[in-house]
Amino acid sequence: MQTKIHEPTQIVEVMLTHAEQADEAVKKQLKKLYAQYKGTKYTVAVFLSGNRDLYEDTRDLLLFNRRRAAERAVQARKAAGQ
Repeated sequence: MQTKIHEPTQIVEVMLTHAEQADEAVKKQLKKLYAQYKGTKYTVAVFLSGNRDLYEDTRDLLLFNRRRAAERAVQARKAAGQ
């Protein structure tokens, strides 16, 4: 479990590996961390490691966004021409 406190945004970032997500000791540590920051201006953000391929999912997302941007550009040109 990696923890990083980001003072400017008042966010406590917690990164958990896939194995740590099922670990009871880590769950207890998280409960203590939540209790520690309860009532403060800090937000505890927990990031969970997934089990899918990061490269492929990122590539697919970028390709989708590129196609969508191209579609919107075509639509905008058609709307401007009408």
